[in-house]
Amino acid sequence: MTNPWLTSNPFMSMWLSACNQMMGAARGLAMAEFQRQTAAMQAEFEKQVVDFWTGGWLRPQQKARRR
Repeated sequence: MTNPWLTSNPFMSMWLSACNQMMGAARGLAMAEFQRQTAAMQAEFEKQVVDFWTGGWLRPQQKARRR
């Protein structure tokens, strides 16, 4: 006699498949945002390093002009 607890449940399988799809999409969106933020932070860091080593901190700050 087959144990009913060990047989596959089609509804559970469909539910887990849908859950896996949603988690995959959420993971993709989170990773994309993480990469965007990482690239922005790295670009800002590189800008600050170049400004520091090229004497960018010595030049006077220009004030925003009003029209």
